[in-house]
Amino acid sequence: MPVPKNGAQRASSARSIRIAALTIVAALVATFGAVASPAPASAATIKVVIVVGPVGSSTSDYIYHAKKYAAQARGYGAKVVEIYSPNATWSKVKAAAQGANLLIYLGHGNGYPSPYGSFQKYTKDGLGLNRTAGAGNSNTKYWGEYYIDHEIQMAPNAVVILNRLCYASGNSEWGSANPTKATAMKRMDNYGAGFLRAGAKSVFAEAIESTSYTISALFKSDRTTDSIFMNHPEASGARDFYFWSTRTSGYKVHSDAPKAGKYWRSLIGVSLKASTWRGTAATPTAFVHRN
Repeated sequence: MPVPKNGAQRASSARSIRIAALTIVAALVATFGAVASPAPASAATIKVVIVVGPVGSSTSDYIYHAKKYAAQARGYGAKVVEIYSPNATWSKVKAAAQGANLLIYLGHGNGYPSPYGSFQKYTKDGLGLNRTAGAGNSNTKYWGEYYIDHEIQMAPNAVVILNRLCYASGNSEWGSANPTKATAMKRMDNYGAGFLRAGAKSVFAEAIESTSYTISALFKSDRTTDSIFMNHPEASGARDFYFWSTRTSGYKVHSDAPKAGKYWRSLIGVSLKASTWRGTAATPTAFVHRN
């Protein structure tokens, strides 16, 4: 899809200063919902933020699925914030995402490599949101990895789920030719980079399938994120492979294409146990290859 041109917004050049400032913001946000890593017995302190960006005539369908995820997370006792097009602006999403333990985004993806020119961090590998509030479901503006990195600080051991996007899992836009493996790998790696720098430890990308299993496993199991990824009902394992991220040192990418050339599922991060995500003390480690 054509990518609207976006101007850069000024942010602190020193991440340490930014993180300090966001720590203060997180403390203020805590009056509306706790932002620290919670214990499993305190699910109400887990903050889940669900965002649906503008996707034209498909927006209502995306919102339908998002509301199911929201109801599921609330059923486990989590605090859930929902932000939906036509009111899913960057200012709202940015404010809500501070201190989030789980961020779920459904909408358009704008990744790299793509047919739309060279890489630039202000529009690529982030979120497609409403340019202005209340102006319909087609007024899309892309907020790239620069903004995710510089203006959001998630909770320790946070998880991100990118659902029904193009590019995020390595896939192409619907109707376009399948990417080469090398292109798909770059897309997966690039799309995770900004979210990992914003504090996430694992970034799931599910281009087609529901993420209900992933949400359930985070709240109710003690599996690692990699185990959750490969125990998803739609996991294949026939073509899966790992590689080390070149964008984010020390992180590993796991791809699980259900069909040849169909890079519809990916995970980038460290081997984070669900109980650690919920708040127990453990140190995440790199993925261990399955036997």
